[in-house]
Amino acid sequence: MKNRFFSLVLFTVLLGAFSCTKEESLRDGTFSGTGEGRNGDITVSVTVDGGKITDAKITKEEETPEIGTKAIEPILSQFLKDGSTKNLDVISGATITSNGLLDALDNALNSSRGIEKKDEVPSDCECDIVIIGAGGAGLVAATEAASHGAKTIVLEKMGIVGGNSNYSTGGINASYTKEQARLGIVDSPEIFFEDTMKGGRNLNDPALVRTLVDNSAATVDWLESALIGADLSDVGIFGGATNKRIHRPQGGDAIGAHLVPLLKDAAVTQGAQIRVNSTVTEILKEDGRACGVRVSTKNGDYSIKAKAVIVAAGGFGANSKMVETYRPELKGFSTTNHRGATGDAFKLVEKFDVALVQMEQIQTHPTVVRGTGVMITEAVRGNGAIMVNRKGKRFVNEMVGRDVMSEAILAQDGGSAFLVFDQSVRDSLKAIEGYAKQGLLTEGKSIAELSERLKIPSSELEKTISNYNSFVIAGIDREFSRPEASMDRPLSTPPFYAVECEPAVHHTMGGLKINTKAEVLNKNGEVVPALFAAGEVTGGIHGANRLGGNAVADICIFGKIAADSALSYIGK
Repeated sequence: MKNRFFSLVLFTVLLGAFSCTKEESLRDGTFSGTGEGRNGDITVSVTVDGGKITDAKITKEEETPEIGTKAIEPILSQFLKDGSTKNLDVISGATITSNGLLDALDNALNSSRGIEKKDEVPSDCECDIVIIGAGGAGLVAATEAASHGAKTIVLEKMGIVGGNSNYSTGGINASYTKEQARLGIVDSPEIFFEDTMKGGRNLNDPALVRTLVDNSAATVDWLESALIGADLSDVGIFGGATNKRIHRPQGGDAIGAHLVPLLKDAAVTQGAQIRVNSTVTEILKEDGRACGVRVSTKNGDYSIKAKAVIVAAGGFGANSKMVETYRPELKGFSTTNHRGATGDAFKLVEKFDVALVQMEQIQTHPTVVRGTGVMITEAVRGNGAIMVNRKGKRFVNEMVGRDVMSEAILAQDGGSAFLVFDQSVRDSLKAIEGYAKQGLLTEGKSIAELSERLKIPSSELEKTISNYNSFVIAGIDREFSRPEASMDRPLSTPPFYAVECEPAVHHTMGGLKINTKAEVLNKNGEVVPALFAAGEVTGGIHGANRLGGNAVADICIFGKIAADSALSYIGK
């Protein structure tokens, strides 16, 4: 099971000559521009003749076909039609590819205008708090730290912010929230705690889990406040949860694409500096405490002296060698992770003799489009979809934890299975529209037509869906004991849809050992002065299996705690 990439796609769109406004003053010639996509740089060439754009093409890219082509074609077509990128929208489900292409086009146009982007030569500097990583945890920490007056610098080795949070499709788990109360959902931190411990096979650190659940409702309030402005008003159910507690944008839209831009804007608005293409090569140490970082950029290296350091560099799910070291049986698995999730932080902290916990606990996500690394959110199952094998039969309770679901899928013929749903499920969840635009759905006007396209027995699939629908009406799954809360609607509204799915490496649960204050601990169990950590780079919160929705909770709750602890440490 490996990702399929295609490069040097010379997709050319020639739709004639289109005028540009006078103020753009484009020079004739062919100009190149580059932006950062999901899997690497996207490079374009734009040809201008007589002051008009006459051609635009991709000269290099590494996006997966399912994402890349579907995003590239409409954007290039509209770009040639408009002669500008000003009013172009990103393609739902392909946000990173879309933004990378738009950046590349803008850079090509700027070259035509004679605008040269001058990179500053870096120089040594100082700040209160330096944060390694501009993913969800780093952006939350930056917003919190800067909002309390701390001079904060965030360093991101990639060319864009967000990390794996960009691809988060689910939501944030929280219990006893105002949103749950508004919807009549009865839940509690105690049930949330029990679900999380059970999901993690009781390998979780109970103190960290208690911190997670007890701060979850307040964190949702913080995200929905004017400071961030998130919409978390839609509450659904994910695998391993007793109750509906995963909070997401109205209509079930993907949380990552919604939350990352808001967090970035909030951090910058509060005064934090975010520096991309900036790789931390060393955490500086003085008298046993962290006191800054060494940074490498294409224009040179420099040092930042800081009173506290927060490590929010993410996990190592994209580092196949590292994954195989801890879990040899995962060799050859594709990954849902962005290419920067390579576990760099573990080398950075070695000088502090930091303790690592549960590094072998690596989660696979069960519903990943075969061979692509494109993840299908659990919300599709939570809103009513079922899983069937090549015989057209259900084989598992669709709402079990990711580890159990992954094992069940791998046990089927071909090591994959089909996620099946109808139009009513599609209408209930905005995220599905992104999958449709990427061309990931197989569609049939009837169950028989869908079966034919999937090459599975029609009679069996029809029987399976009929039985499932009777369970929905009865309010009890007599076959696999699926929770009633996840059986809101029968699968009876055509057309019908399916996606072939397989497990892929998704989340690394192990990492730096921290306490409830997000302070990093050494191998003797002592706090490393001035060193804090949050997010997937840490371990112990999720145990042997992370429940869907707990990652966003983790990065937001402990990102904020790390900032608060750092502020307390430096006296802010």
